[in-house]
Amino acid sequence: MDMTFVERLSNFIWNPWLLLLFLFVGLYYSVRTGFFQLFDLKLWVKTTIGSLFHPAQKKAGGLTRFQALATALASTIGTGSIAGVATAIFYGGPGAVFWMWLSAFLGMMTSCAEKILAVRYHEKGKGGGFYGGPMCYMEKGVGSRVLAVMFSLCCIVASLAGGNMVQANSISTALEAAMGLDRFGVGLVVAIGTGIVIFGGIGRIGKVSEKLVPCMALLFIGGGVLVLICNAREIPTALHRIFTGAFGTPKAALGGGLGYGIAEVMRYGVARGVFTNEAGMGSSAMAHAAADVKDPAEQGMWGIFEVFVASIAVCSVTALVILTSGVYDQGAALAAIQNGTVRDNMLGAPLSAAAFGTVLGPLGGVLVAVCLLLFAFTSLLGWSYYGERSLSYLTGSDRLRVPYRICYMGMIVVGSVGNLSVVWQLNDIFNGLMALPNLAALLLLSPEALQLLRRWRETVPRQPHPARRRRQYPSRGL
Repeated sequence: MDMTFVERLSNFIWNPWLLLLFLFVGLYYSVRTGFFQLFDLKLWVKTTIGSLFHPAQKKAGGLTRFQALATALASTIGTGSIAGVATAIFYGGPGAVFWMWLSAFLGMMTSCAEKILAVRYHEKGKGGGFYGGPMCYMEKGVGSRVLAVMFSLCCIVASLAGGNMVQANSISTALEAAMGLDRFGVGLVVAIGTGIVIFGGIGRIGKVSEKLVPCMALLFIGGGVLVLICNAREIPTALHRIFTGAFGTPKAALGGGLGYGIAEVMRYGVARGVFTNEAGMGSSAMAHAAADVKDPAEQGMWGIFEVFVASIAVCSVTALVILTSGVYDQGAALAAIQNGTVRDNMLGAPLSAAAFGTVLGPLGGVLVAVCLLLFAFTSLLGWSYYGERSLSYLTGSDRLRVPYRICYMGMIVVGSVGNLSVVWQLNDIFNGLMALPNLAALLLLSPEALQLLRRWRETVPRQPHPARRRRQYPSRGL
């Protein structure tokens, strides 16, 4: 495939209008709710983390509440948390991390709205569970079958390219760099392992996800925190580079050499942020649509929590480890980009592995390889479900489920041996095409989503100083 054509198409989709649309939708919901994700932090934390300590859990289409969350996190905490962040820093500079943070902060409310609408318009399945997603609120809420079909088609392609090939590619390149394993062989083994799980249906996916997601997140964050403790003196410098580079790196700052432009910084920061937390894409809403909850807005709190964990927590650890370790050479990166000499070991998972290795030695590469294997494997499971649901919507049945699963396994092998740069560009293209109808639906259905959130908020037991909160709440948009 012509790399120049793919790159131009990706840039055409993302620069700059789609980037601004993602930020606009998140900003719109944030302003209309009075920045609910910040000022009502205690409420959504209590509703999410606090509820996990309750012994009774409802079923969500054959899944417990925690399994439903784990299935959604399985797709969001993927290779974007390791390889995606490293790629964003390489191509967009340290300032890309700022835009990743900003898109995540605003994306919390975008994700919240997605989950509210997904539960509001979910449907009862033949087996007694619920199913749904953006295609349902597009058809029933917006009244547009065209948008629903467009989203479903893009989601199927995105599941095979972005949610599949990118994950498989990152696994194979990481294991090749860390252990010298053959990429084709790795892809074959991963494809077989994925097939064993996905052929067991959503129930098996949920059971595997609830066991792997907490372990892999704690393992990666724990290793990252250890590296940051050893590099604590470099953290202020890293933060300074992030904020000063957020609006581009002037050439003068590099002695008259090359610099990152604001377009590149924003493009890679927002695009990789979206790939990591999926806020605005609508994909993870399909997992949350299975939830059997009393109020749709309650599930919206899990949408906020999901973005916080995937981007604010996990991605920040990756970014700071890379920028404090000294493995990222901004001048060398810019020169390689200009000369077209970018190698796979200069970005993505190898860059993250090198950063961890500065403190952990050979174990750093092993840690990243293991975490990447777990992150990408669970993402493969989550995205297979999203592709299946979209295919079922288009066909009105599950008759193509088995052929899709076989095709999905085959694309894992293809992605394992593909070129990393091409795969990431393809991922951005399909993510963008998938997001367009979903972002349009979120804006069109914003009055309903905001009303559902407001009504639920009014039923929550009042916090201390209730009179003050009653006066402030309407003024913040709710």
